Amino acid sequence: MADLTLVVMAAGAGSRYGGLKQVESIGPNGEWFIDYSIFDALSAGFRHVVLVVREEIEGEFRARFDRVLRCSCRVDYVVQRLDDLPPGFSPPAGRSKPWGTGHAVWSCRDSIDGPFCVINADDFYGRKAFQLLAEYLSQEGRSDAEHALIGYELSKTLTEHGSVARGVCRVDEDGFLREIDERHRVAERGGAVTSSEDGEKWIELPPETVVSMNAWGFGEGFMHDLSHRFPEFLEENAVELETVEFFLPEIVGQLVAVGEACVRVLPTDEAWFGVTYQEDVVRAREKMTERIANGLYPARLWGG
Repeated sequence: MADLTLVVMAAGAGSRYGGLKQVESIGPNGEWFIDYSIFDALSAGFRHVVLVVREEIEGEFRARFDRVLRCSCRVDYVVQRLDDLPPGFSPPAGRSKPWGTGHAVWSCRDSIDGPFCVINADDFYGRKAFQLLAEYLSQEGRSDAEHALIGYELSKTLTEHGSVARGVCRVDEDGFLREIDERHRVAERGGAVTSSEDGEKWIELPPETVVSMNAWGFGEGFMHDLSHRFPEFLEENAVELETVEFFLPEIVGQLVAVGEACVRVLPTDEAWFGVTYQEDVVRAREKMTERIANGLYPARLWGG
C-alpha cells in the first residue's frame, strides 16, 4: 500500500484576516499551524506531505520544511496556478486567483498515488483527527469511492471576535454524510448559537451540531472524480468564470447525491481553533501554550 499522504492547502490569501494566516506564528519558537498538523500527522502514520502553495511563498515553504522534515517523510510542493486547467480551457482575462479548494487538490494529481487526507493550513485540528483519518484510510477492503470527514461540534469551532461560516453536516443513522449545508454569520448571541443568510432572520443551531472544518480523507478514486468533474464545472459556469469557485464540499455533495461516493463522518471531541480574525491570534497562542504545558507537544516542536 502506498504511503498515506497529507495534503495541506496553503495557497489562500486570507482576505478577512488581512494577511497570510498560514504563516502566523502560533508556537513559542515561531511554529505555524502547519507545523503542528504535520507533527500530528506523522505521529498518526502519514509519511508523505504535499504542500499546496502560491508561487510567491514557495521559496519560504521550501526553506522551512525541507530542513525540518528531510529525515521524517517525503515532501512535495505544488504551486496552485490560475492557468493550471484541463486541456482546451484557459482562464478569463478578468480572473486573478485560482479556482478554489477542489482545484487545489486537483493540482496535486501528479504527486498523489494513494489514499490521502486534505486539511487547511490555517486551522488546528488536534491529533485525534489525524489518528481517525489514518485508521480509516488504512482499512483493508475499503473501496476507492469510500471517503471520510472529521466532524466537529459546532460550539467548539467558534470565535469570540466575530461570525464565521460553517458547513453544517446532515449525518444519517449509520454515520454517513448526506449533505453539507453552508451556514453564514454563525456566532454565539445571547447564550445561543445562531446563523443568518441575510443578517435579519436568525436561525438557532444546537451547539452539538456536527460541522465540517475541511479535514477530509479520500480514497484514490477521488482524484479521478475531480479530473472528471472539473471540466464539467468549467463548461457549466462558462459565463461566470471570473468569480466561480470549485469547492470541495460541493464536489463531495454531488458525488454523494448521485451515489458515486460515500463519506463516513468521524466525530471528534477535539476543540478546533484558528485565526479567522487578527484578534484570534492571542487566544490561539494561549491554547497552544496550554497544550505544551500539558505535555501534548514539545516546547520546540522540531528540536535543534
